[in-house]
Amino acid sequence: MEIDLSQFSQVFFEESLEGLDAMESELLNLDVTSPDDEAINTIFRAAHSIKGGSATFGFSQVANYTHLLETLLDEIRDGRRQMTSEHQEMLLLSVDLLRNMFDALMRKIDFDDPQLAQLEEQFNIEIDKGTQDSAPKEPDSSSDTSTEEESLGLHRWIIDFQAGVDILRCGNDPYLMFNELSQLGDLSVNLAEHSSPEFTDIDPEACYLNWQLELITDQPLERLHEVFEWVEDECSISYSSTPIMNENTELDNEVSTIAPSGQDLSQESASEAVQANVESNRVDETKASSQGSKPKAVSQAKTPETSSIRVSIDKIDLLINMVGELVITQAMLGQIGQQDEIDEESLIALKQGLEQLATHTRDLQESVMQIRMLPISFAFNRFPRLVRDIGQQLGKKVNLVLKGEDTELDKTVMEKIVDPMVHLVRNSLDHGLETPAERLAKGKSEVGTITLNAFHQGGSIIIEIIDDGAGLDTDRILRKAREKGLVGQEEELSTEAIHKLIFKPGFSTADAVSDLSGRGVGMDVVRRNINDLNGTIELKSIQDKGSRFTIRLPLTLAILDGQLVRVGKHIYVVPLVSIHESLQVEPNKINRLSDGHELIQLRNEYLPVIKVYQEFRHTSDAKEIKDGLVMVVDSNNEKIGLLVDELLSQQQVVIKSLEDNYNRVPGVSGATILGDGTVALIIDVTGLVSMAGITNIKEHAA
Repeated sequence: MEIDLSQFSQVFFEESLEGLDAMESELLNLDVTSPDDEAINTIFRAAHSIKGGSATFGFSQVANYTHLLETLLDEIRDGRRQMTSEHQEMLLLSVDLLRNMFDALMRKIDFDDPQLAQLEEQFNIEIDKGTQDSAPKEPDSSSDTSTEEESLGLHRWIIDFQAGVDILRCGNDPYLMFNELSQLGDLSVNLAEHSSPEFTDIDPEACYLNWQLELITDQPLERLHEVFEWVEDECSISYSSTPIMNENTELDNEVSTIAPSGQDLSQESASEAVQANVESNRVDETKASSQGSKPKAVSQAKTPETSSIRVSIDKIDLLINMVGELVITQAMLGQIGQQDEIDEESLIALKQGLEQLATHTRDLQESVMQIRMLPISFAFNRFPRLVRDIGQQLGKKVNLVLKGEDTELDKTVMEKIVDPMVHLVRNSLDHGLETPAERLAKGKSEVGTITLNAFHQGGSIIIEIIDDGAGLDTDRILRKAREKGLVGQEEELSTEAIHKLIFKPGFSTADAVSDLSGRGVGMDVVRRNINDLNGTIELKSIQDKGSRFTIRLPLTLAILDGQLVRVGKHIYVVPLVSIHESLQVEPNKINRLSDGHELIQLRNEYLPVIKVYQEFRHTSDAKEIKDGLVMVVDSNNEKIGLLVDELLSQQQVVIKSLEDNYNRVPGVSGATILGDGTVALIIDVTGLVSMAGITNIKEHAA
């Protein structure tokens, strides 16, 4: 029987990326002058786990590189080497490099980055320097092998490994340790004398086996100890060695499993099963290793991305209970359906059953949505590193404050909001915060502050990016806008309108192009991406005080609170979050512009109106504004009216993607299926405004 290890690779990738996140977090918070021992141990354990797992799956490039990290970290945690800022920077760069290596492995493409060789050389130089500087150790007479023997080169090690009965229950697999040991040299695994209970008394989760391992390697005893350090407390392990002089031994990293001479494995059912498992895994690993050593073309086709969410058992139990309630309700309705005649009593029971079904379905929906909810700390955790690196690059001192990290958000929304947040934080660092000298001259602390805050408000999540920097320079923004022809030379704008100019495509106030700014790409993309999530972004800024960007997003993209409206014979859904109010407009409040657009006067504002039936080419009962209803909605923080025939009910609708099932339709963000089985399209307000040719609402309303 062969075991395909690739089926477990996705779990390994996820755990490794979590380990890298832990490494990065500890490194960023580490005080190199007096490093915390537990922080160093956390970083070391993450590197060690990644190295061991990579070796198991045959990812030798990752395993070899993380071995260098592990060696350096082991010397630091043992006190043989002092932690420095150079080490911290090398390890942080390694975290980035390993993320890219895992990305290449997940996409099944070759990883070719010159930084890998550069960092390997830096680590080797640093490790060699530390070895030369370290004082020689005194020989330990109690040890099986002396330092002098270890320095002679190639040794034959005999390792007696007596596994603890509970080793498997603790999640430790001897095969994985033997496989890691095989990376150090030529290894033979022999089943040693052992005792096991009668077959009927065997506990399938217990281990009754012992092994004798023979390893030919040039590695020191300390390196062998690292392989078994996780199980030393629960197993009995002894080491002995003899030097190999003048022998030509080929180290082929192959594990061979040999049964003791004269032992009848057919009479040892449990032993045979375990040994067969070790042998089959060895064959798989040897095949993978040999294939990896030969140059071959690797398919560049991108494999379908997989993703997973870790869910607490409590949430799973709740779902199971709710499914049980649904089964009971279904059985009750099924009994009613089997009756030949429906009397009054049955009709009452039917209504009760349907009410219970609605309640259970609603509860089930909420519970399923909760499974997709993750704390926004998953998004926030990447920003300490980003702020640190860009701050150093710009010569600015920055303090990052994170608030509301436990606020939950749908996983899909979170993944799509990260890029806009990165744009905004980079802009705050580059354009917002001043240099230490400039801040001191303004009477501020030389350390600037960027705050990321998240909280729930109604049915939405609010994310704020706040800085205490220079704020927006309205004079400079207006001057640049006039230079680019976005604003007339004599046109006067309010402060709020000037601030909104930064969202214009291609707008930038940077005088020179850099890695961070000046290309005129960014804020318009930010707004478009947020609009695609049915969200909005608002900006408030005070010169020399700072800026606040407020992003409002729906909690999930799967279900929408919507207002159903009728246009002719068609039913549309308008997101409730976009609606301000609906009203009938008196004829004297309607004005027509020369370009054909119509405006309505609503209190002290003039709002342009879009006739939905015209844009979607329908017939309509309400040809004119006075004949129908105007729904006032929000488009990029501007109010606009939509002319519809009739308002229907409000309800939650399940969003179905048109792009996945049909193709993209302008002015429509998706579709849903109503209770009667008909399909209703969900209106994309921003797209509808673009279709109507209203590019600047304020210009038409002026």
